[in-house]
This record gives sequence, structure tokens and C-alpha cells, in this order.
Amino acid sequence: MRIYPAKPQKVYFYATCLVDLFDPQAGLDAMTLLEQQDIEVLFVEKQTCCGQPAYTSGYDDQAKTVALSQMALFPEPYPVIVLSGSCGGMMHHHYRRLFKQDALQAQVDAFCDRVFELTEFLVNVCRVKLIDKGEPTSVVMHTSCAARREMNVHITATELLNQLQGVELRMQDYESECCGFGGTFSVRHPNISQAMVEDKTHHITQTHAETLVSADWGCLLNINGALQYQGKELQGRHLASFLLERTQGEKR
Repeated sequence: MRIYPAKPQKVYFYATCLVDLFDPQAGLDAMTLLEQQDIEVLFVEKQTCCGQPAYTSGYDDQAKTVALSQMALFPEPYPVIVLSGSCGGMMHHHYRRLFKQDALQAQVDAFCDRVFELTEFLVNVCRVKLIDKGEPTSVVMHTSCAARREMNVHITATELLNQLQGVELRMQDYESECCGFGGTFSVRHPNISQAMVEDKTHHITQTHAETLVSADWGCLLNINGALQYQGKELQGRHLASFLLERTQGEKR
């Protein structure tokens, strides 16, 4: 069981490459959420991919090279807040496995202990209590497989949404099933991936929720693309942006 530290004065922020490329506003919104907790947020511009695509494709040596380059960017003992449960799982769990019985294992383990997914950090470290300033609405949430199984952040994300008094969280059927993205899986097995995302979008739209949110942009790219192809108006957005909008009381 993970032991959580006291709320720090400073954190590093790891935006992830997908947020940086496709939704930088989500990164800025997440940083604002952290700053609202009186925390100084440090963003290192040289950060890139966490190495997960190489690791899940079996290229351990290349993944280790990427991991070493990323860990070197965060030398101070501040928590590293990751804007994705999937990337968080890579950095918190799989970095350890990459360097098991390596001369750097102790150093890597110390880094991994500092890695937190955003909602996990807000709930278990900041003990945040959100005040909802938005109009009544309904929302459906998708949680990536890695975020759910490696970081348990479906629990903390749900807790944050449940703090919003004006938000009705609607549950989709087969909620825990994969959307079909799976990083390189969707490239190697496109037909299977397409069938999976068609199932996922069907269950999401059957909730008739006004908003779709997720804390992982990889899944959102896959689901949003499928919804667009189907001609559906519903488009998912990052949970951080939704939380900030609700607590600021401004439609963005």
C-alpha cells in the first residue's frame, strides 16, 4: 500500500507528449489546479516521451535510454505530477522493472516513489475539496486500462467528480473495458482496435451524458476520432480542464 507524503511546497509537472501536442491547454489547466493548492509548479521544457511505446513494444534498451534522459530532468526531491495514468504507471512501476538488479536501481526506485498521477495527488496528498460553481450537467468518464489497473486512478478521478454537486456522473456499461487504443496496439491490430472503440463509443453515447471526460489523452484521441467518424457531436475533454472550468465557474 502506498504511503502518501504531506503536501509539498513545490512539484515538478510532467505534461506528457500527447497533451503537449494535442491539448496544451489541459496542461495549463492542470497546473492551475495545483497552484490553487498553494503549490509552486515547475515545468521542465526539455521533457519528452516517458518511453512507454518502446517498452511495450519490447525495446527495453531504448526505453531505458529514454527513462534515464527523463529522470535526469527532475533532480530535486519534489514530487513529479504526471497528467496521465498510463504514463504515470510507466514512470512509477515500469521504470523499476527496467532497472531491476541494475547499478542504478536504488536511484531509479527513489525517483519512482516521487511519481504521482494528477488526480491521485490532488486527492491523496492535497486532500482537495472542490467547490462546484457550474450549472447542473451530466458527465461520463473513461479511464485508461493502465490508469485503472496500475495506478487505481479511476477511484480518485471519480472522487473528484463526486465532489462537484452540480455534476451527475453517469456510468457506462462495461466501463472497465479498453477503448482499443493501447498505444502501438491500435497500429498493429487496427481491425480489432476499431471494433473495440465502436463498442466503447456505443456504451458512452448510450448514457446520454452531456460531457465525456478522461485523464488520458491517448484514449481521448481514439474515442474522439471514432465519435467524429460516426458523426456524433459528443467530444471528450481532459478531466483537468473540466475540473477547472467547474470550480472557476466560467465556461471555457
